[in-house]
Amino acid sequence: MEWLPIAVVIALAMGFNYTNGFHDSANAIATSVSTRALTPRVALVMAAVANLLGAFFGKKVADTVGKGIIAAPHGSAGLVLVSAALLGAIGWNLLTWWYGLPSSSSHALIGGLGGAALAAGATVKWAGIWSKVVIPMVVSPILAIIGGYIVMTAILWLF
Repeated sequence: MEWLPIAVVIALAMGFNYTNGFHDSANAIATSVSTRALTPRVALVMAAVANLLGAFFGKKVADTVGKGIIAAPHGSAGLVLVSAALLGAIGWNLLTWWYGLPSSSSHALIGGLGGAALAAGATVKWAGIWSKVVIPMVVSPILAIIGGYIVMTAILWLF
């Protein structure tokens, strides 16, 4: 029965992956479907293909979640911590999906890991959370607004 805790964590990870799929895919295609730029079927196919191809172009998010957020304990304590983090992330995904709130599944998992680590007395790498999650989360919309303004100004100027 040594395999049972590992099987539970794998099942929870697959459950999180499932909620991540229907949660984030809906967020990704919402604008193109609501504006009728694409049909739901075409938008879903495009999102599925893009998600599959994206997996081949890097694993930065996985590295951040796996190494940069907490110092996970080894053995059964680590499995319990990961299970709690996955349950928290699944719960958050389901709650925000039910109420139609846009939310990031990656951030839900990072929050689940941080909360589970705090509850378990494990080390939370606050510098990693700050530099790899909080700062990019605040800076990226600002850079996107500036970049969008520059591109739109260039298009207006050209035409």
